[in-house]
Amino acid sequence: MSQKQQKDLVIVGAGPAGLSAAIYSARALLDAVTLEQEAVGGQIILTSEVDNYPGVPHTDGFTLTDTMQRQAEELGASVVMGKVESISKDERTGRFAVVTSDVSYESRAVIIAGGATPRPGGFEGEDEFRGHGVSYCATCDGMFYRGKQVFVIGGGNSAAEEALFLAKFADHVTMVVRKDHLRAQAAVQRQVEQNERVSVRFNTSIVKVDGDKLLKSVSLRDNLTGDVHVEEFDEGSFGVFVFVGRIPASELVSQSVDVDERGYIVTNERMETSLPGLFAAGDVRQTPLRQIITAASDGAVAATSVASYLGQPIDC
Repeated sequence: MSQKQQKDLVIVGAGPAGLSAAIYSARALLDAVTLEQEAVGGQIILTSEVDNYPGVPHTDGFTLTDTMQRQAEELGASVVMGKVESISKDERTGRFAVVTSDVSYESRAVIIAGGATPRPGGFEGEDEFRGHGVSYCATCDGMFYRGKQVFVIGGGNSAAEEALFLAKFADHVTMVVRKDHLRAQAAVQRQVEQNERVSVRFNTSIVKVDGDKLLKSVSLRDNLTGDVHVEEFDEGSFGVFVFVGRIPASELVSQSVDVDERGYIVTNERMETSLPGLFAAGDVRQTPLRQIITAASDGAVAATSVASYLGQPIDC
């Protein structure tokens, strides 16, 4: 039997968005708890180099989010490990029930900040070299491949746009597309075709990457013939970027709030969803940019909006 706790606010997810929301809710003197099911910091803790967070140059994801957590807890925030099993709202009382395996929280408001996970490329060695040659964010990691070779997996808009972005840094970018055509918009395809630093290998899949501490080889399969050939490089002289979509952690509330065709939660500029009292922040919501700084900004806005919703506005 789960124990029950009363809270003003439950924050689901302790990545940059959730931790920022925890800091701002603590400043508003809200009785809040932040729940994280895996590791505080979220996916960013797997990033070995973070160079684009203002004021904190040359750090890594774990160090940055560990600092965020300590700051939140020093302000009085509570960060608890626990997997959320369900979220529901009692329309009669206007209160939410956020249930984990151990505790059932009754709260006046909820912030969903569970993020979104990159859809994996599905090749051998992907997990082993994640953050050490395999990346999912050109904006985050592109500068580390200045003058190097880059492979981009995917044929949609995101893959094509990221390939063009990476071409600003890399010596050459090779798009690896499993079908015989790009799915990107015509204007984006035209830019790819006209960029001398970008080439496309159609009907091709990456089936394996290998190396020591960093990548040294990539195995590519011809999807028409089934033939596989291995390309070898100096260690660390190339990287693989995967852009085959992302999976937002919106499943707990996707039947209760408006989501787009990809499952991202739709919010307004105050991070309010279509369900009063339920807010969303960070990568789980519909947003044009998914970075640490934008997630942290979303968390601040969401917590401030919650404080206003509950009648306890923050004195900025």
